Amino acid sequence: MDIKNVTIIGAGTMGNGIAHVFALSGFHVDLVDIKQEFIKRGLSTISKNLERQVKKEKITEQQKNETLARITPVVGIENISKDTDLVVEAVLEKRELKLSIFKELEGLVKKDAIFASNTSSISITEISSVSRAEKFIGMHFMNPVPVMKLVEIIRGYSTSKETFKTIEELSQKLGKTPVEVNDYPGFISNRILMPMINEAIFALYEGVASAEDIDTVMKLGMAHPMGPLTLADFIGLDVCLDIMNVLYNGFNDSKYRPCPLLKNMVAANKLGRKTKEGFFKYD
Repeated sequence: MDIKNVTIIGAGTMGNGIAHVFALSGFHVDLVDIKQEFIKRGLSTISKNLERQVKKEKITEQQKNETLARITPVVGIENISKDTDLVVEAVLEKRELKLSIFKELEGLVKKDAIFASNTSSISITEISSVSRAEKFIGMHFMNPVPVMKLVEIIRGYSTSKETFKTIEELSQKLGKTPVEVNDYPGFISNRILMPMINEAIFALYEGVASAEDIDTVMKLGMAHPMGPLTLADFIGLDVCLDIMNVLYNGFNDSKYRPCPLLKNMVAANKLGRKTKEGFFKYD
C-alpha cells in the first residue's frame, strides 16, 4: 500500500512528535484533537522543535517551512479526511478512550486504510477488536519522537503480514529502526523499563536512599543517561502508573504491583515535569 496521507489523533507530546516526523518525511498530515487550543499548542511545539533542528543544521529553513505547510489542523475526529491512508492514535493511555476512538473511525475513513495505535502497553489485539483487525497494528514511538530512533511494531492476533510489512517499510522511510514485537502487556520497552522505575520508587518509599542518590547510582554505576526517577518525571507519573496497572492486571503477577508512593503522588497531582513537581521540582 502506498501511504501518502496520514492522520494523527492527539496533538499532545507524542502526537505532535509523530506528526513532526511524518511531515518532515514528506507525508501530508492531519493533526486532530478535540479543541483548537490543543492543536495550536501542538503546532507551536512542532515549530520550536523544527527551529531547533535548523539551528543544529540538521534541516534547512525551507525544509522547516515545507514541513509545517504539510500539517493540517483538524478539530474533531468526525472532520478527518476520508482519503487518509493511515491513522495513528496517540491519545491518553486509557483503554476505553482508545476503543471508542477506533469504533468511531471505522465509519469515517476508507476501508483499506490502516489503523495504528501508539499505545505503550495496552493490548493491540484488544483495541483492534472494534475495527478492521487485519489492518490494525501497534506503532509505539519513543519520546522525544523526532530524536529517538526506535519504533516498536506490535502485531495483534489478526494483524496481516501485508499490514506489518507496510508499517515496517514506512518506519524505515521515517528514519526509524523498527523492531517486531508480539502482543503481550508492556511489549518489550515498558515491560522492562517500568518495573525498573517502579523499583526505584520503592527504594525511595522504603528510605533506602534519597531521590538524588538513587538516580546517581543508576547514572554513574549503570551508565544510564538519566536516572529512573528523573525519567519517571519526564514520562509523567500518571503515565507510569497507568502502564504499571496494565502490567499488573495483564500478568496477574504481584511483581508488577505499583508502589504506594507512586499512587499517592498521582492522587496529589505531582506528575513530574508537566505539573512542575514530581520526584524533583522544576521551574
